[in-house]
Amino acid sequence: MSRTVADFIVERLYQWGVRRIYGYPGDGINGVFGALARSEGRIRFIQARHEEMAAFMACADAKFSGDLGVCIATSGPGATHLLTGLYDARMDHMPVLAIVGQQARSAVGGHYQQEVDLLAMFKDVAGAFVQQANSPEQVRHLIDRGIRTALGDRRVTAIILPNDLQTLPYEEPAREHGTLHSGIGYSRPRVLPHAADLQRAAEVLNSGEKVAILVGAGALGASDEVMEVAQRLGAGVAKALLGKAVLPDDLPWVTGSIGLLGTKPSYRLMNECDTLLMIGSGFPYAEFLPKEGQARAVQIDIQADMLGLRYPMEVLLQGDTGETLRALLPLLHEKKSSSWRKRIERWTGQWRSVLTDRAMSPAEPINPQRVAYELSPRLPARAVVTCDSGSCANWFARDVMIRQDMLCSLSGGLASMGAAVPYAIAAKFAQPDRPVIALVGDGAMQMNNMAELITVAKYWPQWRDKRWICAVFNNQDLNQVTWEQRVMEGDPKFPASQDIPDVAYHRFAQSIGLEGIFVDREEDVAPAWEQALAADRPVLIEFRTDPDVPPLPPHISLKQAKSFASALWQGDPDQGGVIRKTTRQVLSTLLPGKTPR
Repeated sequence: MSRTVADFIVERLYQWGVRRIYGYPGDGINGVFGALARSEGRIRFIQARHEEMAAFMACADAKFSGDLGVCIATSGPGATHLLTGLYDARMDHMPVLAIVGQQARSAVGGHYQQEVDLLAMFKDVAGAFVQQANSPEQVRHLIDRGIRTALGDRRVTAIILPNDLQTLPYEEPAREHGTLHSGIGYSRPRVLPHAADLQRAAEVLNSGEKVAILVGAGALGASDEVMEVAQRLGAGVAKALLGKAVLPDDLPWVTGSIGLLGTKPSYRLMNECDTLLMIGSGFPYAEFLPKEGQARAVQIDIQADMLGLRYPMEVLLQGDTGETLRALLPLLHEKKSSSWRKRIERWTGQWRSVLTDRAMSPAEPINPQRVAYELSPRLPARAVVTCDSGSCANWFARDVMIRQDMLCSLSGGLASMGAAVPYAIAAKFAQPDRPVIALVGDGAMQMNNMAELITVAKYWPQWRDKRWICAVFNNQDLNQVTWEQRVMEGDPKFPASQDIPDVAYHRFAQSIGLEGIFVDREEDVAPAWEQALAADRPVLIEFRTDPDVPPLPPHISLKQAKSFASALWQGDPDQGGVIRKTTRQVLSTLLPGKTPR
């Protein structure tokens, strides 16, 4: 049998190092699936239940493996379904290649079934490189350029393959005018700022007496360097959510997450510092950064378009985080005074008492903070933690203490619901020897994550390490939005939009061969985690949590307080419980260690 275009594509992907593809089949891409079958497992195909989930998996694979993520879908609805997951990759700067089918070349433009203008549709999400193949000779340079662009620019790229082209005999490009002869290979360059710019940055950082560092996902490969710089400068370190795994949370000068989901020490760190070093972060919320003019600032980022975007920086350093910090370290002076560092450590110590009080405060039936709080000391070494968007992200951000050599992530820039379970599935393929835990709200479970439990049921017998846990916060409420309605809009909860059906998630898990655990008593939270971590198969734990426990921001503005009061004044349907639980949470902040239980 002669080699087809699709056979060449699969072989070329393998030569580029691709070993996993996430997706769903369909007649628009059948040629490539035939080639995958003929390749006898050289590239593993992981079948998701929905193309959106496959794109989330490709994004997560890139996050957890450090390599290219690849997803595949058929034409028409298969391609359109990819978009949300691809936007997740684009907004979190992940290298992902999407391979999508299209109708036959002769039918394009004829309003044919499942014909969508895919070039136009992908132009935004895959704007770095999106092309449709029109001849066998063209496919070689499209694959090469698509992959190299994705890796080099850390962007989403897309290649569109008409279905008739996939089964044609493959032909190498002729050596003649109008042809391209591309090759394989990419090595990330060493990107360093000029020595003069490093010296300017050092002068700013050395002159500061109260240095704050903010790290994001761009610092994940430079944990040792970040730690050395922080120690040299006597700085406190706050973490954007995508940078949560940069430094362990048990370091006394690591203040934890920043922003609405962040901690009070991080808020104070930014409000009281006189110098800011931002490393690999695109954290967008100006109200949680120093006031303009308060702090001299230095930023390090590999991408020029992210420099100077969030705060008026005095020195901008474009470069690889680790390389830049290593070049900067010899220029930094060790701080003589330890008073700033001691203040930060005092704040973090007080905050940890607050977290304990909040988590152990009684609720009806379970305080959601306690779910995350009890997980932290039980997290196995080298665990991977994924989280969904919603109120569970508050507890992930504040109460889950990440230790050294752990990984964690969520949908950051896009903040999409429905990413935690596909992220956790991809984590198991990218890091097969690590235990994986997903934290998910019931809204996200109903939206699309329940179906992906079927994917877990399909593949888990093949996993060497069977530890895979999905924790569902079941409160029958789209809780994050409910609290946003109260605090940001001044509106009471709107049950028609916020109440969601009660589902026995643990029974669904049991029905497909997973272990299911139901917890509706606070004293059973810790034993449930221990039971799940000791199980011989993947586990879903359904925690019946209280929707009235408020995800308090680190600082409550007067506007937020007025909006909240207005929502209650108008007659919130959960008014009584909201007032009681909010009072307990606020008291835990004001009187740590003395909150009534």
